Amino acid sequence: MEFTTIKFEKKAGYAIITLNRPDKLNALNNQLFTDLDNVITAIELDSDIRALLLTGEGKAFAAGADIKELNACDSRSGKHFSEFGSNVMARLEAMKIPVLAAVNGFALGGGCELAMACHIRYASNFAKMGQPEVNLGILPGYGGTQRLTRLVGVAKSMELNLTGDIVNAEEAKRIGLVNEVFDESELMEKSISFIEKVITKSPIAVTAIIDAVRASTKLSLKEGLEYESQKFGEVCGSQDFKEGTLAFLEKRKANFIGK
Repeated sequence: MEFTTIKFEKKAGYAIITLNRPDKLNALNNQLFTDLDNVITAIELDSDIRALLLTGEGKAFAAGADIKELNACDSRSGKHFSEFGSNVMARLEAMKIPVLAAVNGFALGGGCELAMACHIRYASNFAKMGQPEVNLGILPGYGGTQRLTRLVGVAKSMELNLTGDIVNAEEAKRIGLVNEVFDESELMEKSISFIEKVITKSPIAVTAIIDAVRASTKLSLKEGLEYESQKFGEVCGSQDFKEGTLAFLEKRKANFIGK
């Protein structure tokens, strides 16, 4: 499968997507979203891919939406512009495998929203993040008012969205926008190390954890605990569960097969 705005690499047990419009700071345009949509489908159909790493080529993760395309929007096309990108990001967020964003530089506007759609975010010490859409006379259109609020809280989300202020990597970590900050030279190594660690676990347990954690943002505590118990029961019926517990008792490394 060939793409014009992204690079797709399949590794042993995982895949890497690299946004590849470096001359445009990886600005998100219709073609890039189409490529992302198609590659997500390909990954979903490939059982050998058990984790995904998303990063950007050059000095930006993604500097935002393509302003040239955005400027041509009216009310009707603007809604479609928002919905298409938002739907692709929702597909990314809904993936059953872990999705890690390696934020290598600017992640502004749509770029920040794309990073937030990933399950975990690692950042380079040179990363800059924020939702500056208000400076263009608009609001975020790909989840910036929604996911940012869930990550950093109502007051901080309101502040960042209303001012359009950009935060550095350390501040992003302090407010909970990213998980970890690494030196630029170590970002990919640390990101791949995380991915390689996770793919040694049971794919069934990993998917169940992703489902349960994601459900916690939508359910009451009582409902969430019930959902967790449901997932726990389902996983207890798997071969991986039997293998994992038996390996523990036999003091050996488990051989998970994803069944």
